[in-house]
Amino acid sequence: MNYATREVQIEWQRYWYLPCVAAFGYSMSVLHIYSLGPFIEPLQHAFGWTRAQVSLGITIANVGSALLCIPVGILVDRLGPRRIGLIGVLLIAIAYSSLGTATGHILNWVLLWSFVAVSVPWAQSTVWTSAVASRFERSRGIAFAVALSGAPIGATLFPVLSAWLIENYGWRTAFRATAILWTTIVLPIIFLRFRGAADQPQESIDVATIKPNRAEIGISLAEGFRSPALYKLLFAGAMFAFTMIGILVHFVPILMEYGSSRLAAAGIASIIGISSFVGRLGTGFLLDRFSSERVGAVIFLIANIACVLLLTQGDRISNQIVAAIIIGFTLGAEVDVMAYLSSRYFGLRNFGALFGVVVAALTLGAAFGPLAAGATFDYHQSYTPFLVLTMVLVTVSGLALLTLGRPK
Repeated sequence: MNYATREVQIEWQRYWYLPCVAAFGYSMSVLHIYSLGPFIEPLQHAFGWTRAQVSLGITIANVGSALLCIPVGILVDRLGPRRIGLIGVLLIAIAYSSLGTATGHILNWVLLWSFVAVSVPWAQSTVWTSAVASRFERSRGIAFAVALSGAPIGATLFPVLSAWLIENYGWRTAFRATAILWTTIVLPIIFLRFRGAADQPQESIDVATIKPNRAEIGISLAEGFRSPALYKLLFAGAMFAFTMIGILVHFVPILMEYGSSRLAAAGIASIIGISSFVGRLGTGFLLDRFSSERVGAVIFLIANIACVLLLTQGDRISNQIVAAIIIGFTLGAEVDVMAYLSSRYFGLRNFGALFGVVVAALTLGAAFGPLAAGATFDYHQSYTPFLVLTMVLVTVSGLALLTLGRPK
């Protein structure tokens, strides 16, 4: 057994539970994204809104979240991820439940989603990956993949759960029940088991289990903001999130336009979550073994295939299923790729803050993607133009990753 293999074994023997616990915490940050699709049509019927107006909530939440990603990242670096994560889980539960009180006035909708916007950054990927990065070095790619699998877990469960609750209890109860049910599972797990190196009491730290200065290795904030790699990651991440989150949020309505029922469309949409889980773990495995920027570029480019399938014969169930698989696979890889590249290019010294900048770009892209997709449908009565735009932007994003070069 070589040294690297032994190091991997030690990391997982000591901290195997941490990425798993982080996955549950991270799932809270995507609750509002992955569950919204089944609510779009009921909200349209209840209030006479357009799809763009319904999707405005995602835009508000993500723009507000983007503004707070960097400050929260700095707090994670200073206070440790545990306290921030616990606050985030509670805030999101309350904020998401409050969406069920919508009155039909746009101002009320904006205010409710503003509460979501303030809540989400406290449970963003920065929080969970910061703890994992402090414990894993040799197998960081797969550890990140497990931690970030909270998103595919949510993508699998939330659309079906929300659709079932809407069908049986109405959309208002569905908002509250979804939040309460999931928080009841997540909060105790985070409280009992989520601790990074920075959260461990100083007197209980076993110096033999932590590599000296690991958290101090890396570039300064000033160096990070001067790095071309940062801006390439910002561009690639924002464009990919803009297009793919736009498709994700509208995936149920897209399939319904081809004749699927809401439950059938939600069932196919749940495949995205399963595929995302596979994509995330597979990507983590690849990132630990191959050129990370090339792995990321190839995965981004694969998204084009899903668009072609929907644009050509989108009414075929087989095409819808394969498209869902591809969308899930690429979305599962996205944050994993960005987190891994950030840790390698910037180090851990200011990981929370610099990865917070990257997450802010991802969040801004995700903010406007659903709004743009909804507005495209409202204007053209078709999602075709948005799918074409997606092909252009994911291609450019993949090429941007290819130009990163090796970390110094």
